[in-house]
Amino acid sequence: MQQASNLLNTSDHSRDSMGMIYVYPVVSRRAGGVSIGINLNPNNACNWRCIYCQVPDLKRGAAPPVDLVKLENELRGFLQELTTGDFMRKQVPPEARSIQDIALSGNGEPTSAKEFEQVIDLIGRVKKDFVLPKDLKLVLITNGSLIDRPYVLTGLQRMAQMNGEIWFKLDSATREGRLRINNTRMSLKQVHKNIGLSASICPTWLQTCVFNLSDEPPSEKEIKAYLEFVGKLLNEGVSLKGVLVYGIARPSLQPESKFLSRIDKGWLDMFCDRIRKLGLTVKPSY
Repeated sequence: MQQASNLLNTSDHSRDSMGMIYVYPVVSRRAGGVSIGINLNPNNACNWRCIYCQVPDLKRGAAPPVDLVKLENELRGFLQELTTGDFMRKQVPPEARSIQDIALSGNGEPTSAKEFEQVIDLIGRVKKDFVLPKDLKLVLITNGSLIDRPYVLTGLQRMAQMNGEIWFKLDSATREGRLRINNTRMSLKQVHKNIGLSASICPTWLQTCVFNLSDEPPSEKEIKAYLEFVGKLLNEGVSLKGVLVYGIARPSLQPESKFLSRIDKGWLDMFCDRIRKLGLTVKPSY
């Protein structure tokens, strides 16, 4: 297993820092410590193309077949190094030396992997063989577009039994906004349905990325549409854990990158306060 040469930090989420295909460690702002990343999309393929995405050579598509044996070997090897080796001391800043979660994220939409259900089972099996924090979370970071597929639903049901959480992407509640930011034509009706389905199976957070586009923050029209959409979910009894609101901390590797910039902290605080008024927990990451 290749050792990284520098301390991990929140500005570098390289998927190959340890020289593995599927497993990579990061210091996560939102998790608040070390997150063990599982990248099921080593082909850099995703069914969406978010303009703030940091994946190099991103292309449209799905995850390739997952080599479950290799994934298990990598996960076991890294957990061994993390729990009994000197990885934490050598590679992680002192303030972040805690294992917060195992996160299915990576270089594309993880639920596009046909082996998603088997991957969840594999993680559960491997976890039992190591001394890990009892409250260690299993997190799925997803755009939510494939939530309703049977193999995904089965995987989510198993996640719910493993202290699982879903971080469901919602960057805009307008058709124009989703097309501009996520390059998807998925309808708001389908987004609504999938969020409700997700929350009914496994604890679900909305995750929202905010940034300046051509030096302008999201418009009041966008903010109102977002708040109305989330409010409607709550009024219908959809049980959300809250909203993870975050700014861009790393450069986009998409063609639109030159038009993107970090949003003002005051604006982000204002947006978070307006969400809180709906009665939701909000966790900001600047």
